[in-house]
Amino acid sequence: MAQRLEAREILSSEEMARSLARISHEILERNSRVERVALVGIYTRGVPMAERIAGAIKEFQGEDVAVGALDIGLYRDDISGGVRPTMRPTHLPVNIQGKSVILVDDVLYTGRTIRAAMDALNDFGRPRDIQVAVLVDRGHRELPIKAEYVGKNVPTSADEQVKVRVVEVDGVDQVVILRRDEQ
Repeated sequence: MAQRLEAREILSSEEMARSLARISHEILERNSRVERVALVGIYTRGVPMAERIAGAIKEFQGEDVAVGALDIGLYRDDISGGVRPTMRPTHLPVNIQGKSVILVDDVLYTGRTIRAAMDALNDFGRPRDIQVAVLVDRGHRELPIKAEYVGKNVPTSADEQVKVRVVEVDGVDQVVILRRDEQ
């Protein structure tokens, strides 16, 4: 029996933009002083999403918010058997000591990526607090991690994958669920 992937769009480009705008408003509501906030995108798709959120905050508030990029390759606990992670430069434009750091990622699933990101952040200082913003929360947590800011909650099964595509990386903005279909 042959298998094929069936894709179902769950967020269009317009819906993604609305979700990120709403997340930006929620961040402003919770963090009244943006000079004390740093957005840190987790490679790969969290980085452009953090930049978009910062742009929306600038548009709404008229103030810049610091945006960084975090590589968690060395902090992952799911790499073994001689597999070498792809390494990218971590860039934090401000000292995170005493700041509210908002980790931005595309999908929250098991919680392991966020845990690795928190471990990586500790090497750069001790933030006042760490908040999590994700475009999609699909459940199935293995660790007790939750997101303060969620674009869309999407209940999924174990045989499904959530794929976030962003223009900056993939040439298109959309979120799809991929499911293996038996033929």
